[in-house]
Amino acid sequence: MKFYLFVAGFLGLLLAGCQSGVYHTVTKGQTLYRISRTYQVNETYLARVNGISDPGQLRIGTRLFIPGATRQRRVPVVRPEVPRAIAVAPQRSPKPQVAKPRAPVRQPPPKSSTVPHRTPAVRATKAPQATNIKKLQWPLRGKIVRTFSEQGKAGGGKGIEIAVRAGSDVSAAEAGKVIYSGDGVKGYGFLVILQHENDLFTVYGFNQRNLVRMGDYVSKGEKVALSGVPPGGGKPRLHFEVRKGKTAVNPILYLP
Repeated sequence: MKFYLFVAGFLGLLLAGCQSGVYHTVTKGQTLYRISRTYQVNETYLARVNGISDPGQLRIGTRLFIPGATRQRRVPVVRPEVPRAIAVAPQRSPKPQVAKPRAPVRQPPPKSSTVPHRTPAVRATKAPQATNIKKLQWPLRGKIVRTFSEQGKAGGGKGIEIAVRAGSDVSAAEAGKVIYSGDGVKGYGFLVILQHENDLFTVYGFNQRNLVRMGDYVSKGEKVALSGVPPGGGKPRLHFEVRKGKTAVNPILYLP
């Protein structure tokens, strides 16, 4: 992987030397996406030219070569959302109590031999809380031969494995952007990673062949790969992960 990044960066420098452009220094809150939009350069192309494999891990102080640019531009920063403070209504001073004339005392009615019926008190119950987990689509259907485990090695444990015939269609569990498509991650074989909204990612490994390229946008249910076998051999299966940010979560919680 380090060799791949070195080669990508080296090719980026060669490309940079063959065309005009400027250098932009990354500051706090700037992202590769906003930089590419400001300079009107394709994000994937900008990452490839500068040897960046993960645009989400752009470091402050990095000098990016912007091909074709004639001057440096001011790039807007992404400011973190600040939760709104809970508004507290100001306390009002109690109104002075005004003495009201007493009503004439009424005599209680004569006691009856029957005991009056009392209505039992009804306790209010809380409504069940709605779940915030977004439901995804199964990438394919088959028998689950390996379940999720937080303690796992690359290529297993961090997701589930579904047994299927080799060459079966693997579909996107949700609409998103292809941020990785290749076989450079050890233990996963041909691998596809999709980025979705709300910092959600899905991972599709052990593929026989990938059908999408990095930078592509796919819709929910669109074919992204053909299933294969693990790099170490064995029966055909799909390795499927769901990640919230960098944390692997149980895919079963997100599947219908």
